[in-house]
Amino acid sequence: MGSGETERADRVAFDVEHGGGGAPRRWLTPASLAILFGAAIAATLVILLIVQVDRSTTARDRALTMERHSYDVMLVTRSVDSSMARAEAALGRFATSADRGMGTGYYNNWLDAGAQISQLETLVGQDPEETALVRQLRALYTARGSELGLTATRAYYRQGWPALLLFNNAGHSKLIPQIDRTLTAISDHERGMLQARFDASDAASIFANRLVTWLSTIGVILIAGAGILAWATWSAIRTQRQASEEAEAADDRASWLEQAVSERTRALTESNDRLQREMAERAAAEAQLRQMQKMEAVGQLTGGIAHDFNNMLAVVVGGLDLARRRLAIEADEVGRHIDNAMEGANRAAALTRRLLGFARAEPLLPEAIDAGALIEGMSDLLDRTLGERVVVETQVEAGAWPVWVDPLQLENAILNMAVNARDAMDGAGRLVITVDNVVLAHGEVGEARAGDHVCIAVTDSGCGMTPAIIERVFEPFFTTKPVGKGTGLGLSQIFGFVRQSEGDVAIRSAPGEGTTVSLYLPRGQAAAASRPIVSEPSRLAIPAIPSRDHGPREPVLIVEDDPRVRVATSDAIDELGYAVVACASGEEAIAVLDARRDIRLMISDVVMPGMTGPELGAVVRVRHPHVGIVFVTGYAGEAGDELEGEAVLRKPFTIAALDRAVSTALSAPRRAPGVAATA
Repeated sequence: MGSGETERADRVAFDVEHGGGGAPRRWLTPASLAILFGAAIAATLVILLIVQVDRSTTARDRALTMERHSYDVMLVTRSVDSSMARAEAALGRFATSADRGMGTGYYNNWLDAGAQISQLETLVGQDPEETALVRQLRALYTARGSELGLTATRAYYRQGWPALLLFNNAGHSKLIPQIDRTLTAISDHERGMLQARFDASDAASIFANRLVTWLSTIGVILIAGAGILAWATWSAIRTQRQASEEAEAADDRASWLEQAVSERTRALTESNDRLQREMAERAAAEAQLRQMQKMEAVGQLTGGIAHDFNNMLAVVVGGLDLARRRLAIEADEVGRHIDNAMEGANRAAALTRRLLGFARAEPLLPEAIDAGALIEGMSDLLDRTLGERVVVETQVEAGAWPVWVDPLQLENAILNMAVNARDAMDGAGRLVITVDNVVLAHGEVGEARAGDHVCIAVTDSGCGMTPAIIERVFEPFFTTKPVGKGTGLGLSQIFGFVRQSEGDVAIRSAPGEGTTVSLYLPRGQAAAASRPIVSEPSRLAIPAIPSRDHGPREPVLIVEDDPRVRVATSDAIDELGYAVVACASGEEAIAVLDARRDIRLMISDVVMPGMTGPELGAVVRVRHPHVGIVFVTGYAGEAGDELEGEAVLRKPFTIAALDRAVSTALSAPRRAPGVAATA
């Protein structure tokens, strides 16, 4: 927006704020307000007067209705008196003449009197005092009817003198004055009410007439006000016509300004939203970077320690293994101490593997395996480890998919979960291991990607965990066990292994309801035969080594930069009956293989200065394809991804494990020496 447009916008804003640049608009003048106020008051008064006139008219009509009611009551009262008198007169003639026609007249007049009393009851139903008097009249009518009924009966049977005697007695009855007094009381009461109703009707008429007079006066005033309002309206129309032209111009300027402000506001809003998104993305990226840097630092620290520690353990395990073999028969006591040292070294190696698993620095060697067969193969180990008081039950879904994982790591994970479950059940309870096929959606379980997975769940009947503990179970070195009973790396190692295998872990638990730990692992393509687990006690046994003293010994090339590990490995190879050819680097190994064509096996460390083990292996496979390769590693580091599908022996290792690795590598089919290899 240029400077001219800016000035124009400011001017338009000023005009809109101050009434379009002209005189301020005054749609309601004081005179108009006064007229409107007076009209409102007059309209209110008219409405009130109309309501009052309606009420007065209604009251007058009600008073007239009640007057007619009073006349009806008084008329019916006189009718009752007349009917009863006519009935008694007809009865006297009937008694004198014994003419039954006279008797019929008596009977009809007496019934008319009863019907008129019933009508009277209906008319006075709303007045309690008159209702009581009519009830009294009904009782007297009934009693008088009984007296006169005796005379009528005698006359009917033509008993003249007895009938006259009874009629004479009935003429002096006490009921006659009582009936007269009751009828008089009803008439007097109704006559008093009639007078009150006359007064009310007159008052209502007077008030209604007065309201009509007021209403007429106000109507005249409203007519005058309407004339004044018409004049004011004409003036307002003329003023409005004059102001409309100014308003149109101001509206045009206001519309232009509103559009300009709206566009500018929209641009600012979009810029602000974009800035907010960039800030949120930057904050998330910074948090993720800090976490990655922290984990990388932990991994580098753990990897460096593990590398040196595994090298030292390799020397310790190798030396102890050799010493144990030579002292197994000569000195039992020395052998027992060596066994204890060997067990401690193996436990230290297991701890190192857990650290590497947590740091995700331990190289995985995944393959497609049958999880159900692997768990079945662990049954003996689980029974011995968990004890007889823990009942282990396995449930494998029919047609369970293979999983793509490192079998040794999976075995360790299942064993760790089983041991944790046993401790949660205090050494006694029911442990269920299930294998099911599941298809996960994106984000359904942690960071597991969408697709086919196999769920391996371990469920115990133990004490369960609180939500606070569940939030921390995967933290390294966090444990609820007593001091000395656990390292706190079991679930951390499982978490690292499953995440490294592109899966995830889920825990469902509640206090007193047991715990279920579920591993969601990606589906493999084809399952290989699962290897049986070798229990820890069997690793301490000294396997029989086949004699290789017949004929020349097979040369084995050892490539190891650490001199102590190189010496220990050389001694172990020599103990197994092979000829040792040792060197300290990949370059030396290539030179040796170029000079000697009789070497069929190379044992190489993975992490070495200069040329690494996988790089050396790539060169050897091109130049000497007849040479088998066994990689030895305590910490693969960045070369871990290159070991997939290779023969790997983890440090520290026993002579028995080394013998198996060497025998397997030598028996694998390869090209004969001298056959050219294609690059």
